[in-house]
Amino acid sequence: MQPIAEKLDKLVPDAHQPVEMVHKMESTGVTKASRDTLSMVLLGLLAGFFIGLGAVFCTLVTTNISLGFGLGKLLGGLAFSLGLILVVVAGSELFTGNCLIVAPWMSARISGSQLLRNWGIVYFSNLAGALILVVLIFYAQFWALDSYRVGVNALMIANAKVNLAFVPALYRGIMCNVLVCLAVWLCFAARSVTSRILVIVFPITAFVACGFEHSIANMFFIPMGMAMAGQAEVAQAAGVTAAQITNVTALGFVHNLIPVTIGNVIGGSSVGMLYWLVFLRKERAAEVVAARRWLGRFVTVEAQPQKVWTPDVETTALLSVLAKARDDATFLAQLSENPDKALEGYNLTDEAKAALSSGDVHWLESRVGMLDAPLRTWLSSRLSQEKW
Repeated sequence: MQPIAEKLDKLVPDAHQPVEMVHKMESTGVTKASRDTLSMVLLGLLAGFFIGLGAVFCTLVTTNISLGFGLGKLLGGLAFSLGLILVVVAGSELFTGNCLIVAPWMSARISGSQLLRNWGIVYFSNLAGALILVVLIFYAQFWALDSYRVGVNALMIANAKVNLAFVPALYRGIMCNVLVCLAVWLCFAARSVTSRILVIVFPITAFVACGFEHSIANMFFIPMGMAMAGQAEVAQAAGVTAAQITNVTALGFVHNLIPVTIGNVIGGSSVGMLYWLVFLRKERAAEVVAARRWLGRFVTVEAQPQKVWTPDVETTALLSVLAKARDDATFLAQLSENPDKALEGYNLTDEAKAALSSGDVHWLESRVGMLDAPLRTWLSSRLSQEKW
């Protein structure tokens, strides 16, 4: 029997380490930026709908609540977490999370036009998905629950948002997407659905409880409030005059979205950039300096220190793994389900293991040359499983 210490050494770590996470973030960003337009639109619609469902749940649980300010906000944040859980676990394209696509852009793996194309298509698809949900919820008369108090809450939420000044909205947008993208970043450490849910809940609860501003959530909250402003029963139950809700209009909606969206981009992109600078700056230095000259002040091409495994040894190990994956179905299944266990005993760097685990075809072919069709197909399917 093996000693207990030896068995413990072979246990799979509870979470991916940051150096693995940043490679997963980069390769996932490449996949997202390379999607065809129809897929991007459909997944964007889903994300807007999913975030809207979180907003619906949040509106309901914070209606007529008597727990006090802090606890009420906490409960609303927990409910809203449903939105990002659906986005990450079910799979979709969320504009705020996609701010992390700056990582592959900084690595020169995607172009600026690909980055902006993804952001533009996903942003307006999220808007469409949120508006579809507004229509469904309106005609379901969700707002009439609890003697129209749910509708009153929806109206008051929207009214507070449209009356927020530009500068506070901007900074609340920044803080919101710092937390959202940290939640997404933590998902790259997770090895299970349960882990992903747990790492999502706390950052998302925090941003909602703190009153930070999420552009995609506001695509549901404010139009829903606009719909409520036209309902006499809701206005009567709220005890407000038309003058008090005069900004709950399409113009007020746009005035909120502009600073909040800018803030979301700044906050989310900062998270991706910072982790790229920490973990990928040196590794990608040569290609970055060639493609992004303005980044030259942040990266320096240095002579690489001698590694334990020479490139020839690692290339041989990679070829051995790929050949075995092609010929041995059992090994291929193990590589898909438990890559850390499958790759034990191979002389591979963390970067090589991350590339095999995530299916980074570009990286692998840069090391071993063109892969055959079956291997490319399998690796592409692995890469498509990486979500945020």
